[in-house]
Amino acid sequence: MKRGPRPNRSKGTWYVSFEPKGPVGKRSQARATETFRNEHDAKAFAKAKMAEASNVHAGTLNPHLPKRTITSLQILDWAQ
Repeated sequence: MKRGPRPNRSKGTWYVSFEPKGPVGKRSQARATETFRNEHDAKAFAKAKMAEASNVHAGTLNPHLPKRTITSLQILDWAQ
C-alpha cells in the first residue's frame, strides 16, 4: 500500500471556537475556530472575540493532557 505525505497537523494545543455575528436571522458560518500554541495567546484572542462574536468556547486539542474545556459560561472567568 502506497502512503502519501502526512497532512499538516496543527502545532497548537489550545483552540477558541465562536459564532461570528452576522445579519439578524442569517448566519454565514455556523462556527469558526482558531488554534494557538499556548493558553496565554488563546485567552487574548478569546477576550477580543467576546466583544464581536457570540457563544465563545475554548479548550485543549487532543492529545494534549490534561484535557480542558471552557464553556461559554466559564469563558469570562477563564480569560481574566
